[in-house]
Amino acid sequence: MRTLKTNIVITLLLLHFGLSGQSKNQVISRQGQVSFFSYTSVENIEATNNQALSVIDKKNGEIAVQVLLRAFVFKKALMEEHFNESYVESDIYPKLIFSGKLQDLDFSNLEDSPKFIKGEMDFHGVQKEIEIKTNVETDNENLILYGTFEVAIDDFNIKVPPLLVPNISKEIQVKFRFEYTPYEK
Repeated sequence: MRTLKTNIVITLLLLHFGLSGQSKNQVISRQGQVSFFSYTSVENIEATNNQALSVIDKKNGEIAVQVLLRAFVFKKALMEEHFNESYVESDIYPKLIFSGKLQDLDFSNLEDSPKFIKGEMDFHGVQKEIEIKTNVETDNENLILYGTFEVAIDDFNIKVPPLLVPNISKEIQVKFRFEYTPYEK
């Protein structure tokens, strides 16, 4: 049921943007960057996705993010294959969705400073409440959010084969950067 709620929030925000056109209260990032890094004793694992979509309603601080998992690019094709087929099962769970709210952020008086986002991450069939520290910057009319946070693979039922457990970190470092511009139809 929570997955349905998260999907409805994303759909409503996107539909709202599509119907309201040039509203100054809405901003969008069509090519946000999300990357992750995992230290291992054998070989570090890292990947980057430059196709993350995010929308913010500046009127109420609501934020939604959608990341297509197959859009992560790895240095080695075999890592990408294992990521999609064995770990995140992207055929079954094709995307990560986050919906939440920017805390204590006054869009009428923006100053570059760290803030928090509270919300729900829907990833690998698991919905989990999380809080993320984000840095907020402005550049002309654009809003920039970026930061780093940790995700425990056990929290999202990512299964690691017993033979590989010593080689896979239990915590994954996630970095993000979204540059928002006013929504234009």
